[in-house]
Parts: sequence; C-alpha cells; structure tokens
Amino acid sequence: MQRFEYPSDRETVNAARARALEALLIERGVITGDTVDKIMAMSATEMGPFNGAKLVAKAWVDPSFMKLVAEDTMAAVERMTFVTRGAGAEGEHMRAAVNTPAVHNLSVCTLCSCYPWPILGLPPYWYKDPSFRARAAREPRKVLKEFGLDVAPEKEIGTWDSSAQIRWFVVPERPAGTDSFSEEQLAALVTPESMMGVAIVKPPGA
Repeated sequence: MQRFEYPSDRETVNAARARALEALLIERGVITGDTVDKIMAMSATEMGPFNGAKLVAKAWVDPSFMKLVAEDTMAAVERMTFVTRGAGAEGEHMRAAVNTPAVHNLSVCTLCSCYPWPILGLPPYWYKDPSFRARAAREPRKVLKEFGLDVAPEKEIGTWDSSAQIRWFVVPERPAGTDSFSEEQLAALVTPESMMGVAIVKPPGA
C-alpha cells in the first residue's frame, strides 16, 4: 500500500502553504492574527484522542452509557462535556460504531477527510490518502491486514463512511485482563487507531 510513501519535505511544504493561506486570509479580513493560534490551542487541549479514550473507557465500565453511545452518540458525547455543537469543531454530528465479538468496524471518509475532531483530533496523513479512502471501502479486510490487523474470516467487517453530515468513530472491544482496571487505566490503553478501526486495544503487557 502506498499510504506512507510521502515526499520527505511534505511538512515543510505544507507549513509554507499554511502560512501563505493564513497571511492571505488575515490580509482580506477573514480571520485575525490570533485565530489560528486559538484553534491550535483548542486542538491541543480540548479536542483529541484523549477525549475519545475517556468516552470509550466510560462505555466499557458502564453498560447504560455504552447503550447511549450506540443509540444516541451525541447525547453521550455531550454528557462528557466535550467541544461539539456550534464550535466549528467538525463534531456537530458524530456517530459511534461499536465493535462486538461478531463485528469489527472501520471508519473512513471516501470523499475527503471528514473526521470527528472532538473525539480524535486531527486526521493522520494516511486517512486522507486516496488509496486508503478507496480501498478501505472496497476491500477493508485486506487493508486492515496491511495495518497488521488480521480479522478472522467469520467476523463481519462494518465500514462506515464519514461525511459533512455524520462523522464516525469506533468503540473498540475491551481487552481481556482489565476487569480490575479503573476508567483512567482503561483510557490509557485506548489508541486513536483503535477508535478508527485499523487496530484493536491490546491487553495489558501485550
């Protein structure tokens, strides 16, 4: 898969483009000089996979909350007081796909890079890659294997396409050997990749 084969100077080039665009928007009065700094600060402290990990951990220990996450995701998210509605945070309408012993879920955006920022932060490069976006929808089992996740043939794979209307994330299965773990300890096990469906949460010590 070509998803990780990016030019070595991509960060430098993209940073230069971002600075040029920011300067143009400031010049035209669309934003102020503080706008980008405020958004970046919000992304670092209020929106990110640390939020998703807390939500997943709470769902693991509280069956009624897990039910709410599955049936009315936004109500569950707002109970956690994350940045969501009206914040321009790409999270006004989020849905969760809950993994089970019979079903493994995968989130993708086939059109561009729609992503649940309040839960997962900013999307990684490979999530925006045309190869991943096309193949994840067409051959998810093969793509997951390339990520190192070999899903059993008898297990169904659900693929959920994020869009401007709905942004999907995955609630991974709770790993074995964590019955005595606190919510904080459970949250420390949850990775962004597991909440996208390209990985599972590994048992402690694995």
